[in-house]
Amino acid sequence: MQQPSYQNRDRKGAAPGSPFPREGEGLGVRGNSQCTRLRVQIRGAVQGVGYRPFVYRLATELGLHGWVLNSASGVFIEVEGPRPLLEQFLLRLSREKPPRSFIQSLESSFLDPCGYSGFEIRESDGGGDKTALVLPDIATCPECLAEVFDRNNRRFLYPFTNCTICGPRFSIITALPYDRPSTTMRGFVMCERCRREYHDPLDRRFHAQPNACSDCGPQLELWNDAGRVLAKREDALLRTSAALREGKIVAVKGIGGFHLMVLAGDEAAVARLRERKHREEKPLALMYSSVDAIRCDCEISELEARLLSSAEAPIVLLQRRSGGNVAPAVAPGNSQLGVMLPYTPLHHILLRELNAPVVATSGNLSDEPICTDEREALDRLRGIADLLLVHNRPIARHVDDSVVRVMLGRELVMRRARGYAPLPVPLKEHASVILAVGAHLKNTVALSAGANVFISQHIGDLETTQALEAFRGVIDSFKTLFEATPERIACDLHPDYLSTKYAREQALPLSAVQHHFAHVVSCMAENELDGQVLGVSWDGTGFGLDGTIWGGEFLLASRAEFTRVGHLRTFRLTGGSEAIKEPRRCAIGVLYEVFGEDAFDMKDLAPLKGWGDAQLGVIRRMLRQGLNCPVTSSAGRLFDAVAALAGGRQRVNFEGQAAMELEFALAGEKTEEAYPLSVREGLTDGDAGQRPAVQVLDWEPMVRAVIEDVLAGTSVGRISAKFHNALADGIVELARRAGQQRVVLSGGCFQNRYLTERAVTRLTAAGFRPYWHQRVPPNDGGIALGQLVAAANGSKPRQ
Repeated sequence: MQQPSYQNRDRKGAAPGSPFPREGEGLGVRGNSQCTRLRVQIRGAVQGVGYRPFVYRLATELGLHGWVLNSASGVFIEVEGPRPLLEQFLLRLSREKPPRSFIQSLESSFLDPCGYSGFEIRESDGGGDKTALVLPDIATCPECLAEVFDRNNRRFLYPFTNCTICGPRFSIITALPYDRPSTTMRGFVMCERCRREYHDPLDRRFHAQPNACSDCGPQLELWNDAGRVLAKREDALLRTSAALREGKIVAVKGIGGFHLMVLAGDEAAVARLRERKHREEKPLALMYSSVDAIRCDCEISELEARLLSSAEAPIVLLQRRSGGNVAPAVAPGNSQLGVMLPYTPLHHILLRELNAPVVATSGNLSDEPICTDEREALDRLRGIADLLLVHNRPIARHVDDSVVRVMLGRELVMRRARGYAPLPVPLKEHASVILAVGAHLKNTVALSAGANVFISQHIGDLETTQALEAFRGVIDSFKTLFEATPERIACDLHPDYLSTKYAREQALPLSAVQHHFAHVVSCMAENELDGQVLGVSWDGTGFGLDGTIWGGEFLLASRAEFTRVGHLRTFRLTGGSEAIKEPRRCAIGVLYEVFGEDAFDMKDLAPLKGWGDAQLGVIRRMLRQGLNCPVTSSAGRLFDAVAALAGGRQRVNFEGQAAMELEFALAGEKTEEAYPLSVREGLTDGDAGQRPAVQVLDWEPMVRAVIEDVLAGTSVGRISAKFHNALADGIVELARRAGQQRVVLSGGCFQNRYLTERAVTRLTAAGFRPYWHQRVPPNDGGIALGQLVAAANGSKPRQ
């Protein structure tokens, strides 16, 4: 039997009012005929949330004897006492559990008593399968925040204050079970006062693993861009705020990596940050000191305010108010702002000192992973940051800020990282350990362990050497953390994805899962759907079974297989990948599909302007001969084409920019009008007699009507509304033809609020049961989950 890490005072010496009974007073003493032993095993998010201290207090309140410990798979408890008290204890374990905990399973059994004396928290047991849930990093709780700003408290202005219900978790843990020696806090030895808190069952920091104070914990330093220390501790914070007011760019080390910060109202500083970071127009995230401060610049609903103030503390996309004090360069051409509140004491102190919002964007060059180490940051952020505010608590793994959007009265996670990762999705199938390596863009990976799928934090686009290294590092970290050796690996069908190449290099059985099928299965898994559904899988790009680029798919799908029962009409992408950067190329492909060679005579349309005759001649030959003009059914590229036709973006600086601006143009448009679409039967292969006919949602009537509106001077907003309405109508029509009541919406196009809400409303009105994402992104950040679940079901894709 293991030795206790903390043993109660002997009951003979219990003080008056102590929760411990005196010798002979406890009802659970060995030999009492009423005494019974209860054994409990709890799995779920029960480590790092104060669950053992909660069990300790509950047991001692009831006069029960025994012990509790963390194990690699959860929490184990044994208590002895009268059966009625044990039954009460069992009920209260779940009813009164700590607020950040949740229980996946609770197994209990009644046994003969052993004669325990008192109640103790024992040393953690590191043996067994690693199936305990690792909690995400948790935003600072109100109690800790009050201490940080209390001049009479010993943690006044200490930027690493935390307790059992808040602070770092996933970003500092190195192994299970969750105990201080298994975190990056292991190098900080608690002072006597912190040690007393840690061992006091009545203290909020009882067994708080990152517990520390200014005497014994991590400390701040301000460095110049050469690594020379300019200031320490509180003075480092004061000088950082002064530097930001002067227009400096400061790299600030937080929980999961560095932010690059400038004052949000300083146009010159924001422009300089964009230039140095090589981020031309993609919106930059903002951090405000309070919800009230955000209201000055944004409209906020009650649910959005709750999300901002939640323990997850994500970036929330909010509607921008006219006027305001945010520099135009923060989000040029964007009607929304991505906003968050401080989620660590360090951020709270800095924002209160500044009394102004700041840009808080990832500390990296565009397309690279976020920096986590101060020495690494000196190298990678050289030439971007003027100063670095660093600390000496190591970060075990990079964790970006999560991004959410309120849609249909609930949250939709668009980037799943801090606050959400690595909480799992339950896996209904009992399968071997499977690793899913995700897609090429917005990459995440997933690992099955026991009855759970653990989804990694956002890794990003696998476009650079650094990103690929981060991808490999996350995989290794997951395998180490959960001590899981994959027996199968799942990947995308696309042979050129770096994630697919990685999968094929491993000496493991391989499941290659079609991209859009993975989207659908991801949404099915999150919504716990079995059986067959109609999956509407719309995005920008995915490798199709027929060798073309899919992206506007209707799939009759189960978790194991699918049949393609419909898709958007195809067209050619002139210049291949160049069309992703230039929506005008998508528009030319659409025009050529409808009008043939006559498309090049439509010189009054925006996509044909700005080209030289020689350039248009080259494009004409490419389309005529099918050279570097892949065929696509992509809804995302159709968005780009219509945006370009309507006079919007002809070139973009980041993925989805044209489609986003087309959505933003909807503001104030209330029309129910929709452009016409038609449906026709497409080609099927040899076994068509055994399968539903493929329905093609033909956008040609819509494109002709769009052109008429453009030439008539119709506003972009009205064109956008009629376009979105047409797509929602098309989804309903294809659902009617498929004859499946349950309709799953997935893929990056369903980050579009108007499209998703319109489609859900219209489907519901037509008698269908629509499902969409909540805490797993609809974009490629959710692909790994779908790959894994499909592989666990022995995926058998069919065209």
